[in-house]
Amino acid sequence: MASDEVRSVPRRPLPLDYSKPNLARMKDALLGGHDYYEVDRRAVADLLALAPDSAAMAKEFRSWANRVVRFLAGARGIDQFLDLGSGLPTAENTHQSAQRYNPDALVVYVDHDPVVQAHGLALLEDHLVHVSGADLTDPEQTLGDPVVTEHLELDRPVAVILNSVLHHIEDLGEARAIVRAYTDAIAPGSYVLITHDFTPGDGAGGALAQKLDDLMAETGHRTVHRGREEIVSLFDGLEILEPGVVHLHEWWPEGPRLAPLTDLNHLSLGGVGVKPSAS
Repeated sequence: MASDEVRSVPRRPLPLDYSKPNLARMKDALLGGHDYYEVDRRAVADLLALAPDSAAMAKEFRSWANRVVRFLAGARGIDQFLDLGSGLPTAENTHQSAQRYNPDALVVYVDHDPVVQAHGLALLEDHLVHVSGADLTDPEQTLGDPVVTEHLELDRPVAVILNSVLHHIEDLGEARAIVRAYTDAIAPGSYVLITHDFTPGDGAGGALAQKLDDLMAETGHRTVHRGREEIVSLFDGLEILEPGVVHLHEWWPEGPRLAPLTDLNHLSLGGVGVKPSAS
Protein backbone atom coordinates (compact mmCIF):
# COMPACT_ATOMS: atom_id res chain seq x y z
CA MET A 1 0.00 0.00 0.00
CA ALA A 2 1.34 3.43 -0.89
CA SER A 3 2.20 5.84 1.89
CA ASP A 4 -0.43 8.39 0.75
CA GLU A 5 -3.06 5.65 1.03
CA VAL A 6 -1.90 4.93 4.58
CA ARG A 7 -2.33 8.55 5.60
CA SER A 8 -5.85 8.65 4.17
CA VAL A 9 -7.19 5.90 6.44
CA PRO A 10 -9.60 7.31 9.08
CA ARG A 11 -8.17 7.24 12.60
CA ARG A 12 -11.53 7.24 14.45
CA PRO A 13 -10.17 9.69 17.07
CA LEU A 14 -11.78 10.21 20.42
CA PRO A 15 -13.68 13.50 20.81
CA LEU A 16 -11.74 16.34 22.40
CA ASP A 17 -13.05 17.44 25.79
CA TYR A 18 -11.30 20.43 27.32
CA SER A 19 -13.52 20.41 30.42
CA LYS A 20 -11.87 17.31 31.90
CA PRO A 21 -8.27 16.36 32.60
CA ASN A 22 -6.58 14.52 29.76
CA LEU A 23 -4.26 11.65 30.72
CA ALA A 24 -1.70 12.38 28.00
CA ARG A 25 -1.58 16.07 28.93
CA MET A 26 -1.30 15.23 32.64
CA LYS A 27 1.70 13.01 31.91
CA ASP A 28 3.16 15.78 29.79
CA ALA A 29 2.85 18.18 32.72
CA LEU A 30 4.53 15.68 35.05
CA LEU A 31 7.38 15.23 32.56
CA GLY A 32 7.98 18.97 32.34
CA GLY A 33 6.25 19.58 29.02
CA HIS A 34 4.06 22.49 27.93
CA ASP A 35 1.14 20.87 26.08
CA TYR A 36 -1.49 20.93 28.82
CA TYR A 37 -4.31 23.15 30.04
CA GLU A 38 -5.50 24.55 33.35
CA VAL A 39 -7.80 21.59 34.00
CA ASP A 40 -4.80 19.27 33.61
CA ARG A 41 -2.62 21.48 35.80
CA ARG A 42 -5.21 21.34 38.60
CA ALA A 43 -5.43 17.56 38.39
CA VAL A 44 -1.64 17.27 38.52
CA ALA A 45 -1.54 19.67 41.47
CA ASP A 46 -3.95 17.37 43.35
CA LEU A 47 -1.76 14.39 42.50
CA LEU A 48 1.39 16.17 43.69
CA ALA A 49 -0.35 17.17 46.90
CA LEU A 50 -1.00 13.50 47.64
CA ALA A 51 2.27 12.16 46.26
CA PRO A 52 4.89 14.91 45.84
CA ASP A 53 7.28 12.60 44.00
CA SER A 54 4.84 11.86 41.16
CA ALA A 55 6.79 13.95 38.64
CA ALA A 56 10.01 12.13 39.46
CA MET A 57 8.19 8.81 39.17
CA ALA A 58 6.78 9.70 35.75
CA LYS A 59 10.36 10.22 34.63
CA GLU A 60 11.31 6.86 36.18
CA PHE A 61 8.72 5.12 33.99
CA ARG A 62 10.08 6.85 30.89
CA SER A 63 13.70 6.23 31.89
CA TRP A 64 13.04 2.52 32.47
CA ALA A 65 11.46 2.08 29.05
CA ASN A 66 14.31 3.90 27.33
CA ARG A 67 16.87 1.82 29.21
CA VAL A 68 15.22 -1.38 27.98
CA VAL A 69 14.86 -0.03 24.42
CA ARG A 70 18.57 0.75 24.30
CA PHE A 71 19.36 -2.76 25.55
CA LEU A 72 17.13 -4.38 22.94
CA ALA A 73 18.34 -2.20 20.05
CA GLY A 74 21.98 -2.63 21.03
CA ALA A 75 22.59 -6.00 22.69
CA ARG A 76 19.65 -7.89 21.19
CA GLY A 77 19.59 -6.36 17.70
CA ILE A 78 15.89 -5.44 17.67
CA ASP A 79 15.22 -2.96 14.88
CA GLN A 80 11.44 -2.47 15.09
CA PHE A 81 9.36 -1.22 18.00
CA LEU A 82 5.61 -0.95 18.57
CA ASP A 83 5.00 1.62 21.34
CA LEU A 84 1.41 1.19 22.58
CA GLY A 85 -0.20 4.10 24.44
CA SER A 86 2.88 6.17 23.70
CA GLY A 87 1.65 9.52 25.04
CA LEU A 88 2.79 12.95 23.95
CA PRO A 89 6.27 13.34 22.44
CA THR A 90 8.79 14.50 25.00
CA ALA A 91 12.51 14.27 25.64
CA GLU A 92 14.16 10.95 24.79
CA ASN A 93 11.34 9.26 22.90
CA THR A 94 11.48 5.58 21.98
CA HIS A 95 12.84 6.20 18.49
CA GLN A 96 15.63 8.39 19.84
CA SER A 97 16.74 5.70 22.30
CA ALA A 98 16.56 2.94 19.69
CA GLN A 99 18.22 4.90 16.89
CA ARG A 100 21.13 5.86 19.10
CA TYR A 101 22.18 2.20 18.92
CA ASN A 102 20.64 1.37 15.54
CA PRO A 103 20.10 4.34 13.21
CA ASP A 104 17.80 2.20 11.05
CA ALA A 105 15.48 1.20 13.91
CA LEU A 106 11.82 1.76 13.01
CA VAL A 107 9.20 2.82 15.54
CA VAL A 108 5.41 2.88 15.29
CA TYR A 109 3.71 4.87 18.03
CA VAL A 110 0.09 3.94 18.80
CA ASP A 111 -2.26 6.20 20.72
CA HIS A 112 -6.02 6.66 20.38
CA ASP A 113 -5.86 10.09 22.03
CA PRO A 114 -6.45 12.88 19.47
CA VAL A 115 -4.06 15.20 21.33
CA VAL A 116 -1.27 12.65 20.97
CA GLN A 117 -2.11 12.01 17.32
CA ALA A 118 -1.97 15.69 16.42
CA HIS A 119 1.37 16.26 18.11
CA GLY A 120 2.84 12.96 16.99
CA LEU A 121 1.99 13.47 13.33
CA ALA A 122 3.37 17.02 13.47
CA LEU A 123 6.58 16.29 15.36
CA LEU A 124 7.54 12.67 14.83
CA GLU A 125 6.40 11.30 11.47
CA ASP A 126 9.26 10.47 9.08
CA HIS A 127 10.47 7.48 7.11
CA LEU A 128 11.45 5.59 10.29
CA VAL A 129 8.85 6.93 12.74
CA HIS A 130 5.10 6.55 12.26
CA VAL A 131 1.98 7.30 14.31
CA SER A 132 -1.18 5.18 14.44
CA GLY A 133 -4.48 6.28 15.96
CA ALA A 134 -5.61 2.73 16.69
CA ASP A 135 -6.98 1.68 20.09
CA LEU A 136 -4.35 -0.43 21.85
CA THR A 137 -7.07 -2.24 23.82
CA ASP A 138 -8.26 -3.70 20.51
CA PRO A 139 -5.24 -5.73 19.33
CA GLU A 140 -7.00 -6.86 16.15
CA GLN A 141 -7.68 -3.27 15.13
CA THR A 142 -4.18 -2.16 16.10
CA LEU A 143 -2.32 -4.94 14.35
CA GLY A 144 -4.52 -4.51 11.28
CA ASP A 145 -4.07 -0.75 11.10
CA PRO A 146 -2.40 0.17 7.79
CA VAL A 147 0.23 2.23 9.61
CA VAL A 148 1.29 -0.92 11.46
CA THR A 149 0.98 -3.37 8.57
CA GLU A 150 2.77 -1.04 6.17
CA HIS A 151 5.82 -0.47 8.34
CA LEU A 152 6.30 -3.40 10.73
CA GLU A 153 7.19 -6.96 9.74
CA LEU A 154 5.53 -9.05 12.42
CA ASP A 155 7.11 -12.22 11.07
CA ARG A 156 10.40 -10.83 12.41
CA PRO A 157 11.19 -10.00 16.04
CA VAL A 158 9.64 -6.79 17.31
CA ALA A 159 9.55 -5.10 20.71
CA VAL A 160 6.04 -4.31 21.99
CA ILE A 161 6.03 -1.57 24.63
CA LEU A 162 3.22 -1.33 27.20
CA ASN A 163 4.65 1.33 29.48
CA SER A 164 2.32 2.61 32.19
CA VAL A 165 -0.87 1.67 30.33
CA LEU A 166 -2.19 -1.67 31.58
CA HIS A 167 -3.03 -0.33 35.04
CA HIS A 168 -5.68 1.80 33.32
CA ILE A 169 -7.56 -1.39 32.36
CA GLU A 170 -9.65 -2.26 35.40
CA ASP A 171 -10.44 -5.88 34.55
CA LEU A 172 -7.40 -8.13 34.95
CA GLY A 173 -8.81 -10.74 32.58
CA GLU A 174 -9.20 -8.12 29.88
CA ALA A 175 -5.66 -6.82 30.44
CA ARG A 176 -4.25 -10.34 30.23
CA ALA A 177 -6.21 -11.08 27.05
CA ILE A 178 -4.91 -7.90 25.41
CA VAL A 179 -1.27 -8.74 26.15
CA ARG A 180 -1.77 -12.35 25.07
CA ALA A 181 -3.26 -11.24 21.75
CA TYR A 182 -0.16 -9.18 21.00
CA THR A 183 2.08 -12.02 22.18
CA ASP A 184 0.34 -14.52 19.92
CA ALA A 185 0.67 -12.20 16.91
CA ILE A 186 4.41 -11.48 17.11
CA ALA A 187 7.29 -13.66 15.98
CA PRO A 188 9.40 -15.81 18.31
CA GLY A 189 12.32 -13.79 19.58
CA SER A 190 10.08 -10.74 20.05
CA TYR A 191 9.95 -8.87 23.34
CA VAL A 192 7.14 -7.40 25.44
CA LEU A 193 7.93 -4.57 27.87
CA ILE A 194 5.48 -3.93 30.71
CA THR A 195 5.41 -1.46 33.58
CA HIS A 196 2.49 -1.44 35.98
CA ASP A 197 1.35 0.23 39.19
CA PHE A 198 1.91 -2.14 42.13
CA THR A 199 0.40 -2.50 45.59
CA PRO A 200 2.05 -4.41 48.43
CA GLY A 201 -1.50 -5.03 49.68
CA ASP A 202 -1.16 -3.76 53.25
CA GLY A 203 0.59 -1.18 55.36
CA ALA A 204 1.38 2.38 54.34
CA GLY A 205 2.27 1.39 50.78
CA GLY A 206 -1.07 -0.29 50.18
CA ALA A 207 -2.92 2.66 51.69
CA LEU A 208 -1.10 5.12 49.42
CA ALA A 209 -1.79 2.94 46.38
CA GLN A 210 -5.52 3.00 47.18
CA LYS A 211 -5.50 6.77 47.66
CA LEU A 212 -3.82 7.18 44.28
CA ASP A 213 -6.42 4.96 42.63
CA ASP A 214 -9.20 6.98 44.26
CA LEU A 215 -7.69 10.26 43.11
CA MET A 216 -7.24 9.07 39.54
CA ALA A 217 -10.85 7.89 39.47
CA GLU A 218 -11.90 11.48 40.17
CA THR A 219 -10.06 12.60 37.01
CA GLY A 220 -11.95 10.07 34.90
CA HIS A 221 -8.79 8.02 34.28
CA ARG A 222 -8.99 5.09 36.66
CA THR A 223 -5.92 3.14 37.69
CA VAL A 224 -5.59 -0.21 39.42
CA HIS A 225 -2.55 -0.96 41.54
CA ARG A 226 -2.23 -4.75 41.30
CA GLY A 227 -0.37 -7.35 43.33
CA ARG A 228 2.85 -8.94 42.13
CA GLU A 229 1.29 -12.25 41.04
CA GLU A 230 -1.37 -10.41 39.05
CA ILE A 231 1.25 -8.34 37.24
CA VAL A 232 3.41 -11.40 36.56
CA SER A 233 0.34 -13.10 35.05
CA LEU A 234 0.36 -10.47 32.28
CA PHE A 235 3.50 -12.16 30.92
CA ASP A 236 1.63 -15.37 30.06
CA GLY A 237 3.29 -17.06 27.07
CA LEU A 238 6.57 -15.20 27.57
CA GLU A 239 9.88 -16.04 29.24
CA ILE A 240 10.70 -13.26 31.68
CA LEU A 241 14.24 -11.92 31.47
CA GLU A 242 16.40 -11.50 34.55
CA PRO A 243 16.13 -9.82 37.00
CA GLY A 244 12.40 -10.60 36.68
CA VAL A 245 9.40 -8.40 37.43
CA VAL A 246 10.91 -5.92 39.85
CA HIS A 247 10.77 -2.31 40.97
CA LEU A 248 11.89 -0.09 38.11
CA HIS A 249 15.07 1.02 39.85
CA GLU A 250 16.07 -2.64 40.29
CA TRP A 251 15.93 -3.51 36.56
CA TRP A 252 19.59 -3.27 35.52
CA PRO A 253 20.30 0.32 36.53
CA GLU A 254 22.95 2.05 34.46
CA GLY A 255 24.97 3.23 37.42
CA PRO A 256 24.80 4.28 41.07
CA ARG A 257 21.53 5.88 42.06
CA LEU A 258 21.88 9.60 42.80
CA ALA A 259 18.31 10.48 43.78
CA PRO A 260 16.94 8.94 47.00
CA LEU A 261 14.19 6.35 46.69
CA THR A 262 10.67 7.41 47.66
CA ASP A 263 7.46 5.60 48.56
CA LEU A 264 6.38 5.76 44.90
CA ASN A 265 9.46 3.86 43.76
CA HIS A 266 8.01 0.86 45.57
CA LEU A 267 4.56 1.19 43.98
CA SER A 268 5.50 0.14 40.44
CA LEU A 269 6.96 -2.94 38.80
CA GLY A 270 8.49 -3.55 35.41
CA GLY A 271 9.60 -6.55 33.43
CA VAL A 272 10.57 -7.76 29.98
CA GLY A 273 9.40 -11.00 28.41
CA VAL A 274 10.67 -12.73 25.28
CA LYS A 275 8.50 -14.96 23.13
CA PRO A 276 10.16 -18.37 22.98
CA SER A 277 10.58 -20.42 19.85
CA ALA A 278 7.97 -23.12 19.34
CA SER A 279 9.09 -26.40 20.89
